[in-house]
Parts: sequence; structure tokens; C-alpha cells
Amino acid sequence: MYFIKDEDERSLPTKLRHSLRRPLVIFAQPIVMTMSIYQALLFGTTYSIYTNIEKIFSHEPYDFDSRQIGLLYLGPGLGFLTAIWFLVPKIDVVYNRLTERNNGQELPEFRLPLANIGAVLIPASLFAFAWTVEYRLHWIIPTIATYFYGIGQEMIFITVQNYYIDSFREYAASAIAAGSVFRSVVGGVVPLFAPMMFEKIGYGWGVSVFAFLSLLIAPSPIIFYYYGQRVRDRFQAHF
Repeated sequence: MYFIKDEDERSLPTKLRHSLRRPLVIFAQPIVMTMSIYQALLFGTTYSIYTNIEKIFSHEPYDFDSRQIGLLYLGPGLGFLTAIWFLVPKIDVVYNRLTERNNGQELPEFRLPLANIGAVLIPASLFAFAWTVEYRLHWIIPTIATYFYGIGQEMIFITVQNYYIDSFREYAASAIAAGSVFRSVVGGVVPLFAPMMFEKIGYGWGVSVFAFLSLLIAPSPIIFYYYGQRVRDRFQAHF
């Protein structure tokens, strides 16, 4: 049992107050906080890159026009589709196999193994994008990097959402809401400052900052795979 709630009758204002408070309480759980930070980092990284693609590729040696720049977004877009078509369906396959090996006992952590694909691809693709645009290599190379970034990003988001649903059951909506608000705020604020960072230290080190941060948090899926149940049992929420 992951959450303890008061079964007493509550008035409508009290229920409303508890409903508004619940996402904040759940956000304080180590699992939700850590994985929400992970998702928020991806949001901030993604929008920082997207909002600067035109500036990167509209100058020498690329000199892309607006139509060509628009086509560059096919890189991450195809990455999203690849993940959805070929990898996301495997989440349930892995979950069912791990459940069978666990004598039929289901655990939310069985949703996490494929998140490690994203944990590896994201920093690797960011480093590749950072230094290929810094040294002005052929445009296809950073575009390929964004393709693998798209795969990694999708795998983190989908596996985490599934993990929330299985971990928090009837309160899954509150967990998802807490993460959504946090990552949306970060995703809106970080790109406001990213251009100044890129201008000061260049795209190589600038994008590498995001890569290093993603590398730092990359072990979280595998850590929660092994210790997630203990964390959930240790940090029960009381409403």
C-alpha cells in the first residue's frame, strides 16, 4: 500500500483543498521528484535546441532557408515515430516477462528497463549534436544526432508515465499532473536563458551542459528498478 488516506466524510471545500494539495504531496515523493526533474531537463533541453536551430543553420556554412530549416525537425520527429512503432510496444512485453520470472507478481519497476535506452541515447546524442554544430560539420550529422535524441526522449517519457500509473494507482493522475506542471515551467523558463549561454560559451559547451546534466541523472531508471519498491514503501503519502 503506497498511500494512506482518511476515509472520513469530507465537505466539498475540504475535498477540493485535498485534491489541489495532493499533486504537491506526491511531487515530494523521491520517485516523482527525481523523474519529474528528468523530464523537466528534457523539456528544457528540447526547447532550447528547437528555438536555436534557425540561428544555428541559417548562417555559414549551412545557410539554410526557412523551408530547409523546417525539414531539420524531421530528425527528432522520425526518432519519436521509431520509438512509438518499434520500442514502446516492447514495454509491455518486458513487463510481462519480468512478471512471469517474478512468480506472477507484478511490480511497477518492471516498466523501467527500456528507459535505459533513453538514458544512454540522450547524453550521447546531445554531445554529438553539440560538437558537430560547433565545428560546422555536414548538416546530416547533427540531424542524425537529433534522430537518436528523439528516440531517447520518447522512451523516457513513455516509461515514466507508465511507471507513475502503476506506482500510484488511483493517484496516478496527481503524479502525472505534478510532473507535467513542473516540466512545463522548466521547459518554458530554460529556453529564455539558453541563447545567452550559447552566445557566451558556444554551442559545443552550451549543449554539452545539457548533456552532462542528462548524464548525471541517467542512472535514475536503473536505480529505481532495483530500489523503487523500497522507496515507495518508505515514503508513503498521507492525505
